Amino acid sequence: MALKKRNKVTAEFNMSSLTDIIFLLLIFFMLTSNIVQIKPFDLPISDSQTVAPTNIVVQLEKNGNTSVNNVEVRGAAINKAVSDALAQAGNIEDATVTIVAETGVPFSRISPLMKLAASKKARAIIATQPRT
Repeated sequence: MALKKRNKVTAEFNMSSLTDIIFLLLIFFMLTSNIVQIKPFDLPISDSQTVAPTNIVVQLEKNGNTSVNNVEVRGAAINKAVSDALAQAGNIEDATVTIVAETGVPFSRISPLMKLAASKKARAIIATQPRT
């Protein structure tokens, strides 16, 4: 009496290894991502709804404080800090300098930053809050 072996191939996919890989990738991207923290203060109001990628954040406050990528800088060091940040961004043509100027900051403090970004062939945008 010969017994037949059942050699049936099952086409099942084990999802447990896939979920492990997804969680590892999630942790990796969370640890290596750049978290941009902007101080909460009043921004100028605008009707524009354009959303642009942010590489470099320059914060200008009414009291004269300036920070580039959350590092406080003073005086002529602002131009050097922005230039260094643009150099670290890699492809400067794709870099975007986001100027976050508190309501009441004179445009004479914003204009040189825009000119610096333009001279380096980078985009410069001014952050605003939407009208409600």
